[in-house]
Amino acid sequence: MNDGNAMGQVIQIDEARIRDHLGEMVRGTVEETLNAMLEAEADQLCGAGRYERSPARQDTRAGSYERTLQTKAGDVNLKVPKLRRQTFETAIIERYRRRESSVEEALIEMYLAGISVRRVEDITEALWGTRVSPSTVSNLNKKIYTKIEAWRNRRIEGEHPYLYLDGIVMKRSWAGEVRNVSLLVASAVNAEGFREILGICEGAKEDKSGWSSFLRHLVDRGLKGVQLVVSDACRGLVESVADYLPEARYQRCMVHFYRNVFSHVPSTRVREVSHMLKALHAQESRAAADEKARTVIADLRASRMAKAADLVEQAVHETLAYYAFPAIHWRKIRTNNPLERIMKEIRRRTRVVGAFPDGQSCLNLAAARLRHIAGT
Repeated sequence: MNDGNAMGQVIQIDEARIRDHLGEMVRGTVEETLNAMLEAEADQLCGAGRYERSPARQDTRAGSYERTLQTKAGDVNLKVPKLRRQTFETAIIERYRRRESSVEEALIEMYLAGISVRRVEDITEALWGTRVSPSTVSNLNKKIYTKIEAWRNRRIEGEHPYLYLDGIVMKRSWAGEVRNVSLLVASAVNAEGFREILGICEGAKEDKSGWSSFLRHLVDRGLKGVQLVVSDACRGLVESVADYLPEARYQRCMVHFYRNVFSHVPSTRVREVSHMLKALHAQESRAAADEKARTVIADLRASRMAKAADLVEQAVHETLAYYAFPAIHWRKIRTNNPLERIMKEIRRRTRVVGAFPDGQSCLNLAAARLRHIAGT
């Protein structure tokens, strides 16, 4: 028994050294395989092997040059053949490529998933032993911008009864100054009940011209069948909806409406007024909600909250449009919360950037993030 314990102490496995040895074996195998494939390609382009005399020969070797390729197995040293009569273009590795495509894809995914460029640099150094520069990440992202633009302008298929609209203000540099730029976003629920992100556009500001341009963009791409538009009280939005989606009703976001009312209510009375408004929107029919609204308005006036009462009297009908639709949908269509959560994701992702150099880069990153969320 003691001999066995002694033997167990003598025979020890250094797992770290084994992993390093295996990693080096894999790296060496990858390097050897890639160089063999490059040699085979050169032979094919020449029409003959190295030093082979053949009437079918079309070119001759002119030595080689070395370059490094970063792969998941580590850095491999390649000997790229040179030819005398033609440029050696390999189908295996793109000219001037320094990284394996899977590494590049990982960099892009990290960036779009919300990791800052500085953090991407740290991660790549830890994983692959090479620190990428911000310009490298930027150049890699340009590869997907054409796909993002195609996604932004894709055809909208089918009908979308419920349309959610919202805007977000970002910062951009302009002639040495930091100015605001608005991004307008649309999501919707299709006829099958699934949620979709329909589009995003840049607007100078959230006014009628900006919303009209965005809605025209959506309609031109095929948006149809909209029965209800859900949004907060954006300036010019209601008029734009009437122009481009005349058959659709307008539902003012209930949550945003509450916030507007609370701005005219003493802080000590917010809780009380909140219960009053929630009771209004908990009625079982539009007629009952209208009756409750009159009671709420009277109570607000009696409590000397005239401005809050005036706002409820003027705009509460905009928050009750959802009563015209199936009761099972009411909780989902009386607020803009589904889109608000998406907007928070955009804000989280773009916060690390600060001020964008231009509106297009701001739009590209936000659209890329939306496409990443949508999984398309």
